This record gives sequence, structure tokens and C-alpha cells, in this order.
Amino acid sequence: MTIGVLYLDILIPDAHSLKDKRRVVKSLKDQVRSRFNCAVAETDHLDLWRRARLTLCVVSNESRHANEQCNEIARFAESRLGPALADYSIEML
Repeated sequence: MTIGVLYLDILIPDAHSLKDKRRVVKSLKDQVRSRFNCAVAETDHLDLWRRARLTLCVVSNESRHANEQCNEIARFAESRLGPALADYSIEML
């Protein structure tokens, strides 16, 4: 069994409050959950208005499949966020 962990670092330059940030983060979390059936949580920069870090988890029997899923989720997030996706990294456990 392999666990793929994807970290998404997001910049939200138009956010003027935590409420604005939460709207963007919640929307992306809901879209990713419904499309990919994976676990998603905001794990860092909780009190910053213009930054967020989402951590996503994928479980698979094969490491190749988990890696492909993480890459596909990253491409999906990039298509939704555009330049707001500052960086992402994938870790296999």
C-alpha cells in the first residue's frame, strides 16, 4: 500500500479578509473532493489572508498510480487557480 501526499501552496492576492480566503479554499477543496475522492485539509498559514497550504492524501496499491493521481490533482488545481498556485510538491509514503 502506498500513500501519496500532495502539498499545494496557494497565494490569494485579492483576499482582503480571512472570509475571502476561506471562500477560495473551500471552493477548491470541495471541487477536488468531489472529482478525485481524496482527503483534503488546510494545514498551514491558517491565520494569513493571502496564503494557504492544502495537503491532499491519496491511497493506492501501487506507487505509480498514487503518483499519477497526485499529478492529476495538481494539474486540476493549476487549471482552477492559475498563477495563484505558487508551488506544489509530492511525497510518497
